[in-house]
Amino acid sequence: MLPPLLARTVHNEEYEDLLSLWGDLESALSVLLARPMQARSFQAKVRQLDQWLQDLVAHDIDASLYLMFQLAATSHVGYSASHALVCATLCHVMARELALPRHERNALVRAAFTMNIGMTALQDELAQQREKPSAAQQEAIKSHSVRSQDLLEHLHITDDLWLEVVGQHHLTLGDRIPLASMDAQDRLTRILSAIDRYAAMISPRKSRLGRSATDSVRALVGREMNQRDEVGYILVRSIGLCPPGTFVRLDNGDIAIVLRRSDKPNLPLVASLLDHNGQALSEPRLHRTSDGKPRVQSALARAAVTVEFDHRTMVRIGLYAAQPINHL
Repeated sequence: MLPPLLARTVHNEEYEDLLSLWGDLESALSVLLARPMQARSFQAKVRQLDQWLQDLVAHDIDASLYLMFQLAATSHVGYSASHALVCATLCHVMARELALPRHERNALVRAAFTMNIGMTALQDELAQQREKPSAAQQEAIKSHSVRSQDLLEHLHITDDLWLEVVGQHHLTLGDRIPLASMDAQDRLTRILSAIDRYAAMISPRKSRLGRSATDSVRALVGREMNQRDEVGYILVRSIGLCPPGTFVRLDNGDIAIVLRRSDKPNLPLVASLLDHNGQALSEPRLHRTSDGKPRVQSALARAAVTVEFDHRTMVRIGLYAAQPINHL
C-alpha cells in the first residue's frame, strides 16, 4: 500500500508534491535500514519501497533524476539511506535499459537498497568524520558485505540472487566481458558495483566534496569512448553525462542546472542560475542546448554552486519547457 499522497498526485498539481514524495521515500528507507529488526515484515517493507520508487520514476524520469541527484547532495536523513536510494534508482533505470528479466531487476534494485545494511550506523558515522577510518572501522568496512548478507537471511530474505549480489557487491569482475555472457549473479554484481562507486563519488562527505557526475563517470570508465566498459556506457546513455539535477558551466560563462534530458545525447535543457560574473539571476534563464548556443562547457560539483533556489519551481519549469509547442 503506497502513501495516500502518491495516489492523489494527478495532472500538473502533482509536481508540487514530487519533492516531498522523494523526501518521504528517503526517510522511510532511512527508518527501515536503521531499525530493520523492528519491521513486521522486512521483505514486505522493501517491496513497498521498491514499488514506491518505480511509481515515482514511471511518473516522470527526468523529474525523478533531478530530485534524486539533488537529494544525494543535500540529504538530511543520513548518508546510508541517501546512498541506497541513489543506487536503487540508478539500478532501476539501468535494468530498464538492459531489459533485464523481472526477477533479475528485482534482485538488483533490492540489493541496492540493502547492500550496506550491515553497517548502516557506521556508514553514517564515516560520512560525518574528517579523519581516516580507524583500524576497527576498516575491518568493519571490509566485512560488511558478508554481514549484510547474513542479516538479510536473518530477516527471512530467501531470494538467493538478492542475497548473493549483496554478499559480493564489492568484488571486482572483468569489465570487458559482455554482460549478456555473464551469469545472472555476476552480471548484477558488476552493475551494482559500478553504480555503488559512481553514487559514492557524487555524494559529499565531511572528509571530501562530491565530484561532478561527469568526473565520476570518467573515474569509472576512462575519458575516451573506447575505454568505456558496458555498464558505464549504458549509464551515460540512460541518464546523460550531465544528468538532470546536476550543475554545469555554459560556454557563455553562466552556471546552470540541468532540468531535463533531450533526444540528443548530452545536449540537455538547462536553466542558468548565475551569470558570467557569478551574479545570481533574478529569474532562471532557460536554454535548450540541443538548439545551438549556449552549450555545456563543463560539469560542476554541487559545492561550486552557492545560490539557493526552489526545486519545485525548477521541476515545473523543466516540465513546462519540455512540452511540445502547439501552433494554432
